[in-house]
Amino acid sequence: MDDLPASVVKELKQGLLFRLSELEAADALSDEDRKPVELDQQSVGRLSRVDAMQRQAMAFASQARRQHEARMIAAALGRIASGDFGYCGGCGDPIPLPRLRLDAAISTCIECAV
Repeated sequence: MDDLPASVVKELKQGLLFRLSELEAADALSDEDRKPVELDQQSVGRLSRVDAMQRQAMAFASQARRQHEARMIAAALGRIASGDFGYCGGCGDPIPLPRLRLDAAISTCIECAV
């Protein structure tokens, strides 16, 4: 972390924490869509039930993506705490600041990411 000024690391950390809170809020909002679809032939027709099941599947897929991103953010916060932030997990070289500004949760340089 010697290559990055403390003010930049603090800024990136705040961005990570903000994004994590956004993910948690989005997860809470989609809670209703992930509930089991009731089989009630009286109030929900077959097409409506299929639509509800499709909405449920999309909600679970979105939740999985949010959880993956949250794990990446948690790992980045761990790297900040340990002093390993800003260094490639593959080769150990510093990750360029423009790449970190684009996605502070990233753990590899461009060469190792390919």
